[in-house]
Amino acid sequence: MESTAGAGQLLAISDLHVSYADNRALVERMRPRTDDDWLIVAGDVAETVADIRWALGTLADRFRKVLWAPGNHDLWTHPKDTVTLRGVARYEHLVDVCRELGVTTPEDPYPVWHGPGGPVVVAPLFLLYDYSFLPAGCATKEEGLAYAHSTGIVCNDEYLLHPDPYPTREDWCRARVAETERRLADLPADLPTVLAGHYPLDRHPMDVLWHPEFAMWCGTGLTADWHRRFRVETMVYGHLHIPRTTWHEGVRFEEVSVGYPREWRKRPVPPGQLRRILPMEVGPGDRGAAPEVGGGRGSVR
Repeated sequence: MESTAGAGQLLAISDLHVSYADNRALVERMRPRTDDDWLIVAGDVAETVADIRWALGTLADRFRKVLWAPGNHDLWTHPKDTVTLRGVARYEHLVDVCRELGVTTPEDPYPVWHGPGGPVVVAPLFLLYDYSFLPAGCATKEEGLAYAHSTGIVCNDEYLLHPDPYPTREDWCRARVAETERRLADLPADLPTVLAGHYPLDRHPMDVLWHPEFAMWCGTGLTADWHRRFRVETMVYGHLHIPRTTWHEGVRFEEVSVGYPREWRKRPVPPGQLRRILPMEVGPGDRGAAPEVGGGRGSVR
């Protein structure tokens, strides 16, 4: 493991969606609070490699360390992207881009934060989902998808996120879970962790979704005990566009997304604020905007 000392803050943000001009402007204004700050970017930077490179490069030039975990939008093979790689090949290409920029990825050694609140292993995760968070009354993926289609709430992953060479996204998910679990199990038993991925490790954050069927694209039950098994101090995630803090079995879960302009414009807090993960902020446990996941197919993440 790489170890980098510092006296700054461990910060986090996700769901930058810089294809929106207003969100791109937010990234242009983002700055560290100290020279030693690290920044976790928990996925959904953009849909094109060029935009991802711009955003992560901009942040890497400003922060002492940037750590990236991919979101579903980052992995899309979108018609507007000149990079037409699919599945694992696209992910590996993004890892190469990050390494060119000096950004830490889920494929790199997990760094140790030695600043205030440390030492803590900070692990960016790429896990995907396996359709195990089914809607009530549905027993299989097929039943869940049929129900989602009947409501019009279908994630665009079904059309744009390809699992090649895996036969399905859930097969890719299970492979990622197995490899990540092995790496986390090998960490020193005396070090706590901050786990940071696009999806939460547990289903409880989905309890407030306006459209519960969207939970199918939000993680896997295979990680439901990881916050206990791997000494997690904070689980950082995004994807839901419901920025808030929750506590589950004594572990802090931080949703750190920016979201789309139509969402953050409704909130009373200024958009694009970096969430401090370490040292831990003292204050009320549950903050942020009201639950908001809605609209038709095109407006769902």
